[in-house]
Amino acid sequence: MAFVGVDFLIGELVSILENEISLTGGVYDGLDELKRELTSMRSFLEDTERKSGLSQVEKIWVEDIRDMCYPVEDIIDEFMYHMNKSKGGNKLTKPLYQAILLPMNLWMRHRVSSQLQEINRKIKSIPERRRRYGVEIVDKTESEDDSRRVQYRSESLVFAKESHLVGIEDDRRQLIHWMTSDEPGRTVISVVGMGGSGKSTLVVNVYNSNIIKQHFDCYAWITVSQNYVLDDVLRDMIREFYRSKKEKVLVNLSSMKYKDLLEMLVDYLRPKRYVVVLDDVWSLKLWDDINVALLDEGLGSRVMLTTRCTKVAQSTFGVKFNVLHIKPLKLSEAWDLFCTKAFSGNENNCCPIDLQNIALDLVKRCGGLPLAVLALGGVMHSKQLVSEWIYFNGSLNQELSNNPDLEVVKSILWLSFTDLPCHLKRCFLYCCMFPEDYVIRRKRLIRLWIAEGFVNHVRGKSLERLADDYLMELILRHMLQVVMRNPSGRPKACKMHDLLRELALHTSEREKLCTVYDGREANEEITRERRLSILSSVKDVKSFKGMSKLRSLFIFAADTNPPSSASTFLSQFKFLRVMDLQDVAIEKLPDEIADLFNLRYLNLRRTKVKELPKSIGKLQNLQTLDIADSNIEVLPKSIRKLQKLRHLIVYRYYPDGDDFYYIYGTPLPSSICKLANLQVLTGVDAKPSLLKQLKNMTQLTSLAITKVRKVDEKDLCSSIQSMNLLHNLFVMVTDEQEYLGINALSTAPPCLKRLILVGKLDKVPCWFNSLRSLTYLCLHWSKLSDDLLPHIQTLANLGQLELTNVYAGDRLWFSTGFRKLTRLYLRNLPNLKEIIIEKGVMPGLQQMYLGNCMELKMLPRGIENLTSLAKLDLLLLSKELIDRIRGVDSVDYPRVRHIPEIDHFYQSAYGQSYESLSRFDFKKDFDMYSNHPQIQKTHTWHSWKSPNGPQPNGNNVGMSDMAEVHVPTVNQPLTENSYGPWMIAKRRGRRPSATKPQASVGLVNRFSPLAEETNELDRSKRKERNDLQKKKNIRPSEGPRLQPTGKDIRPVPKESNIHLEEQWSVHISEQAQQASVSQPISGKFWSTNLEAEEMETEDNPTVEILSDKITLDRSKQRSCNLDITQPSSNPSSPMEKDSNLPKVFLA
Repeated sequence: MAFVGVDFLIGELVSILENEISLTGGVYDGLDELKRELTSMRSFLEDTERKSGLSQVEKIWVEDIRDMCYPVEDIIDEFMYHMNKSKGGNKLTKPLYQAILLPMNLWMRHRVSSQLQEINRKIKSIPERRRRYGVEIVDKTESEDDSRRVQYRSESLVFAKESHLVGIEDDRRQLIHWMTSDEPGRTVISVVGMGGSGKSTLVVNVYNSNIIKQHFDCYAWITVSQNYVLDDVLRDMIREFYRSKKEKVLVNLSSMKYKDLLEMLVDYLRPKRYVVVLDDVWSLKLWDDINVALLDEGLGSRVMLTTRCTKVAQSTFGVKFNVLHIKPLKLSEAWDLFCTKAFSGNENNCCPIDLQNIALDLVKRCGGLPLAVLALGGVMHSKQLVSEWIYFNGSLNQELSNNPDLEVVKSILWLSFTDLPCHLKRCFLYCCMFPEDYVIRRKRLIRLWIAEGFVNHVRGKSLERLADDYLMELILRHMLQVVMRNPSGRPKACKMHDLLRELALHTSEREKLCTVYDGREANEEITRERRLSILSSVKDVKSFKGMSKLRSLFIFAADTNPPSSASTFLSQFKFLRVMDLQDVAIEKLPDEIADLFNLRYLNLRRTKVKELPKSIGKLQNLQTLDIADSNIEVLPKSIRKLQKLRHLIVYRYYPDGDDFYYIYGTPLPSSICKLANLQVLTGVDAKPSLLKQLKNMTQLTSLAITKVRKVDEKDLCSSIQSMNLLHNLFVMVTDEQEYLGINALSTAPPCLKRLILVGKLDKVPCWFNSLRSLTYLCLHWSKLSDDLLPHIQTLANLGQLELTNVYAGDRLWFSTGFRKLTRLYLRNLPNLKEIIIEKGVMPGLQQMYLGNCMELKMLPRGIENLTSLAKLDLLLLSKELIDRIRGVDSVDYPRVRHIPEIDHFYQSAYGQSYESLSRFDFKKDFDMYSNHPQIQKTHTWHSWKSPNGPQPNGNNVGMSDMAEVHVPTVNQPLTENSYGPWMIAKRRGRRPSATKPQASVGLVNRFSPLAEETNELDRSKRKERNDLQKKKNIRPSEGPRLQPTGKDIRPVPKESNIHLEEQWSVHISEQAQQASVSQPISGKFWSTNLEAEEMETEDNPTVEILSDKITLDRSKQRSCNLDITQPSSNPSSPMEKDSNLPKVFLA
């Protein structure tokens, strides 16, 4: 990756040579010569980047060339630093200022000229030394060994036994269906996923099945290398087809040329129904090469290919095609697979208790990749000591790179990296500076790549568009994983796979691209590394040495202490290009930041900074300034001097999105409109002078403007009309009584994709029907008297619709259209009594939100037709509506039974509360839980608030949560309709001490991988829920987390409703040998938490008390419910054993 630095330096040199007219002859000539040398150096390093098998002398020589970049970069940046300082002073003092600095400038030019001559001499000496020692680079591609290793593995899979296969049944069934369908034409079936995801294993399993062997006349398995030879592919295909029919090839294929091979293959396949598997395809070129050889005789032949590149898989191929995307293993499946390898010598492949946490962490880091899970399991099988496991987990980076047993994992994963073009390699490696599992927002990453100089200029395309193309290419190659998408389906946020990140960290460290401090090692001196990422808290950032050479600084540890002297601290970073302090608890930005002349990117989002220095205008190279959600309320006037600024983000969110107020704006000088490079301007307060000049900013792609008045309509609409490149538009009026004048706009900007209008509308704007590119529409506080839906139902690309206090009518009728709508949010519609959704409308809707519509007494008519609906959120709705869908016997339950996730948020005596009304397959979920071989012995008990108030001594019990659980009765069959909602209420009071314990109900397994899987929900789903809770001030449960899957909670006994006033209770004592159930206890009581251990017996299930332990037999049980309580009348004396008490109820 040495060319990364060289590439950037060449761009800098070209810029200097073109724009710096004050260069002396010596400096100009030195820079020009250096540019030519660096251009040659880059070409050479790009060639060596694809080489391997270098001797030690060759490696040192290549490293010398790479290391030459660093002093060149320092010389250029130092020269530009002094040239920038010489431009100081105002119009009156500038001549005097330059006269004073003239001797220093002359000396600096002479010094730079001498240094450039020395650098050029050293660069030229490198090839001379190469010739002197006879160094020649071996022409062997870097990926050749890895590719051959992968090819051998792929071909051997065909003969492997079906062992260690988990989580493939659904995919296997789908592939067999496509392979044996009645479709007569030749069909291409693509299986796509990242390296190591099990594509080849799945396809082999299908390929070797008797169904496939009997359905086709002949078959062939071909493993494709990155650099295949077409003639060899055809030869292999002929041999495989002949072998499948147990026929012998009678000619010498080795001597045959392409035309003869093609003719032989066509003749052989002409009367046959065939299937050919092309394993590990890297480009569409292969299909173009072999398409003519694979006849389509209408006999139902199939071509199946596996690939890591989505672009290849989704190609049309000119024929009918199907695509199967391989998903990562679920955590429970990965855990099973890991244990079969790591603990194969234990009974039931059981993981020892003392290794559970470490083992689970290792499994999680595999990210659902079967290859990695198996390889890690094999390595850990020989490690018996806990200390060995801890050390291995902490040094996974080095183990992946150096452990021979993990070589296959490294080879398969890293092939995808070596196949990347040079410009994508640096972008990919850059992502390793973010923490593990960190969700990286698309726009943030794009702006960082631009600031780092990673994006090459292309005529006719903006840097942002090019960077977005880079990101999409990495995603399509499965180098980055999408975790959030926008309404149009484009990636909104992504992350790195843990193992790919570990390999990227190793490569970046080797190439001296960056240093990532995660707290595992002591701070080391930073010498050649130009980027520092601090992931773990440090007492003082200044403890890092050698930081004067840094170009990029990231701090992700929010509690990292800023240095005591910020001025001194910043003085170390005079060459800094990127400073990302998002979420860091910094309160003041010193004036010395203006000395960072090279700064291109400054991120202060969600910091505590209250103001920017007035000298901020000196940052002439600044491209991105992000102060969103900081405490900065006013920007200095010098902001208008930032001529290279491309992105200015200054908004602040209001805490409650359901209120009228949406965001705070920030006042800006009207001269901001003179910034010709500005593309993103979000969160600016409207002023008459600003609105008049906005029309000159035709280059804007995003605009968010607040405090607009009705009288501003003409200027506002005139400005918007001129912005043909505008993609995102946000307009908000001064207050909820102000009308938003937007009707003077004749047509919407042609590229507009996202539109948010906040304020009253006197009518639906006539230009709404011209929003042909719109994917997201949010209308807030419009208070229309006319129905909006007929005006927007034909918008072809609308994917998300949010309507908040938009309509004063009592009925919404979705009569037609909304073909691409996937998310619908309806909030604060006080008069709404009825929603009608006609059949066929919104066929792809996945998420619906209904909030604060108290007159709505039932769910939308037609909701049963929304077969794609996966999530329904209900907030502050009428009791009548909720009762109609609560429980399997409720009136409207049949209409919503197809919806996997239904969440209800409401106001209770305990604050904002939440309950799940979801249906789940209780029998399936319970069987997965109870029959899982790795269910561990230690459990925790959910804690609920006592219904009897304070204890006798007056202290509040202060329990964590309250639960109300509805499940089938014991005699009711557990079918797919089984129902299990529950509610989690906000914590109240304080946690009691150990002597004032808590009541308990419901069993949860703390260490079970299944419970972990439940708690480790999809990040996107969890984020949506957390965001919603934050908006409504709902605090997540502080007790054990319950999720609507049935895996974390047991069914309760016969009573279908367990109320706090009516609970089964178990009286216990330290002397008791057996606990038992009594009738509900009246009066005040207090209780204790217990840990339970599980053991199997042949007797009837009982609960045995061992000191503070409970032992349960669940070998034949489907449910268990206990409420451990003790009367408070005599809390200090233990109860005596009472054999007359009834037995514990276990259903």
